[in-house]
Amino acid sequence: MSTLKNADRAPLAALQAHRAAAWQRQRAHVAENSDFYRGLWQGRTPPADLRDLPALPLSDKAQLRLSQAAHPPFGDYLATPRRSVNRLHRTSGTTGQAMNLALSARDTRITQEVGGRCHSAAGLTAEDTVVHCLNYQMWMGGVTDHLTLEATGALVVPFGVGSTELLVRTIQEVGITAISCTPSYPAVLERVIAEKFPGLAPRDLGLRLGLFGGEPGLDEPAFRARLADTWGMQPRNANYGVSDVFSNFAAECPHDTHLHFMAADVLHAELIDPDTAAPLPLTPGQSGELVLTHLVRDCQPLVRFRTGDIIRIAETDPCACGRTGFRFSVVGRSDDMVVVRGLNMFPTMVAAVIHQFPELSGEYRIHLTTPPPHDTLPVIAELAPGVDPAPDLAGRIAAAIKSRLGATADVTLHPAGSFPRTQGKTRRVIRGTP
Repeated sequence: MSTLKNADRAPLAALQAHRAAAWQRQRAHVAENSDFYRGLWQGRTPPADLRDLPALPLSDKAQLRLSQAAHPPFGDYLATPRRSVNRLHRTSGTTGQAMNLALSARDTRITQEVGGRCHSAAGLTAEDTVVHCLNYQMWMGGVTDHLTLEATGALVVPFGVGSTELLVRTIQEVGITAISCTPSYPAVLERVIAEKFPGLAPRDLGLRLGLFGGEPGLDEPAFRARLADTWGMQPRNANYGVSDVFSNFAAECPHDTHLHFMAADVLHAELIDPDTAAPLPLTPGQSGELVLTHLVRDCQPLVRFRTGDIIRIAETDPCACGRTGFRFSVVGRSDDMVVVRGLNMFPTMVAAVIHQFPELSGEYRIHLTTPPPHDTLPVIAELAPGVDPAPDLAGRIAAAIKSRLGATADVTLHPAGSFPRTQGKTRRVIRGTP
């Protein structure tokens, strides 16, 4: 037994029975085959009841990095013989050293099924032709996310990154109806369309659906509205995942822009206080760091893994779409959090203020040139094309940040086009000298 059919819509009682049975097999698999967790647990036995998991210590990315350095290429948390590894991926390395990810044939099938649930919930159907514009070079977002798109029955065009002019022509010639990419990539396309295709507007391409993931952005209503207005498509947060755990296990639906947790049959979620690691209730309104445990995973099973993502629970009741998983939004990453005079600041919070100003392009950076503690929030905001800023614009932005977030900001304005538009993940918090 691996997944539960229609698990994203399963009644709670049926789901609980499946999860309990899956955990019994998984805990035995980890205890018998993972040297990493045997060492971490120091003789403790993983509990039979998932509710008792907080009795076990947490694991994190730093520990996995040390494990892979000492036991290359997959670390001593590889819980199968190497011959069972069917696919190797590598993380993007956005937050540090890239990691090797090992998946068995069963791991890849489950990953494809769960990701397919997400893209289906976001609105992709067998009637669509979707172009996939994420990096295929070892990154999980490439071939694995391609297969999750195929799981919906859609026709999938494996485009990848680069050759943006060719992409525009391909969308026109093939009749593509949906695009899968990062939220920052449409800005790259817009620039190329303006430069190379005179008289063509982004909405003329006829895309009806944007499937976004890999970085934040869509939680900001102004950014979402701009995408919809510019492209004439419905933007959907369709691809939330943690590469070490699952490439995609949460997405929004047409009824609710919050992310729906889609993997409860194969993945157990907890919340903890990011500072004290104390367990927190998974209830509406609660915020905390997301901690995940595989209920079914062959090659690199993780137990109580700290994702570093700070989330806020929106709802735990079933959605109008019929899906039963809890719904949440991502506040930010713990390693991107900036503390300014005791206030916790995340890039998404700054973005919400930046997008209030039509004089700005929406691009910004938080540039920290000194170590903490920080008395002010140093924000570099990029002007929109053709804007001659009023003398008081930086001051008005700083005042809005102070009013909305409570932090004193030092705002610097840069000309339009100062920040590169990337086809991959965009890093908003820069630490150290340029």
